[in-house]
Amino acid sequence: MTAAYPHARLRRTRTTAWSRAMHRETVLTPADLIWPLFVTDGTGVEDPISSLPGVSRWSPDGIADRAREALALGIPCLALFPNTQPERRSEMGEEALNPDNLMCRAIRTIRDAVGDAVGVLTDVALDPYTSHGQDGLIDEAGYVLNDRTVEALVGQSLNQAAAGADIIAPSDMMDGRIAAIRAALEGDSHVNVQIMAYAAKYASAFYGPFRDAVGSRGLLKGDKKTYQMDPGNSEEALREVAMDLAEGADSVMVKPGLPYLDIVRRVKERFEVPVFAYQVSGEYAMIEAAAAAGAGDRDALVLETLLAFKRAGCSGVLTYHAAHAARLLNG
Repeated sequence: MTAAYPHARLRRTRTTAWSRAMHRETVLTPADLIWPLFVTDGTGVEDPISSLPGVSRWSPDGIADRAREALALGIPCLALFPNTQPERRSEMGEEALNPDNLMCRAIRTIRDAVGDAVGVLTDVALDPYTSHGQDGLIDEAGYVLNDRTVEALVGQSLNQAAAGADIIAPSDMMDGRIAAIRAALEGDSHVNVQIMAYAAKYASAFYGPFRDAVGSRGLLKGDKKTYQMDPGNSEEALREVAMDLAEGADSVMVKPGLPYLDIVRRVKERFEVPVFAYQVSGEYAMIEAAAAAGAGDRDALVLETLLAFKRAGCSGVLTYHAAHAARLLNG
C-alpha cells in the first residue's frame, strides 16, 4: 500500500527533467536496436524503395558502409535480406545454397569492413530465392512441404554460417526447423552461431512494403496462412515459443511488433528469455506517412514506439528507423 493524497503526490517526481530521468523505469539506447538492410546486386548501387520512404536496397559495398555507420552509432547488429535477381530465382530456391549469393557476399563485406565489431543476423527462409514467393518448397497444389523445406533451410543456414553469420534467424515458420538447424550447426563446428527463432510470426497485413523490397510481392502464389500464425491466436504463440526454445533457440522473435505487444509481454513473463520484436515495414511506413501528413512529430513517434517495445519486455527491436533513432538517442 502507498500513502494517500496529499501525502502521496505522484506528480512530485515528474516536476523536473532530471527527476523524470532518474525515475524512468524503461530506457532505450542504440544497443537495443537491430538495423534491417536490403542487399541488391552490383557495385555502388543505392536503390530507393518507394513504399518504404527513406529505405534503400544497397549493393554489398554499400552494406559495408552501413556497417561502419552502425558501429559509429552504437548499433550492435545488422539484419540482412537479399533482393535476389529474377534470373536466379527458381522453384526449388537453389540460390539460397550458393556460397557466393547476395547474402554471403554481404556478410563477407561486413566482416572486411568492421571485423566482428558489429553482429550479422541473417534471414533463413526461401521466399527471396523461389520463383513462386513462398517461404518453402511446394507441391503440385502449391502447398508448402514442411520436411523437405526444413532440409533446404538446414543447407541455407550452414551456407550463411560458413560465410560468417553470427545469428541465424529462421523466419519460415516450418515445424521442427530449429532442432534440425541447431544439430547441423553443432555438427559443422558452428557451435557459437546463435539462433534467433521467428517463433511467433503472424500472417499479417503489415508485410507489403517488405515484399516490395525483396522483390517477392508480384511473385507470391496464394498466401502464407498455412504456416504463419493466425492473428487471433495467442496461446498458440506460447506453444510455438516453447517448442523453439526446447529445440535450441537462443532467443525468440515476435513479428509484427506494435499490434502484438501483448504477445511480447506474455512470452517474456512465461519464459524469461531474450525476446525480440520486428517493427515491420508496414509499421515503419505508417509512421512515415503520419509524419509526412503532419499528423505527428516524426522523431517523437519513432522514439515512443521503440520505447513501447522495451516496456513490453523486448531485449531489442528490429527497426528500419534504427539509424535515425540512434542519432536521436546519441544527441
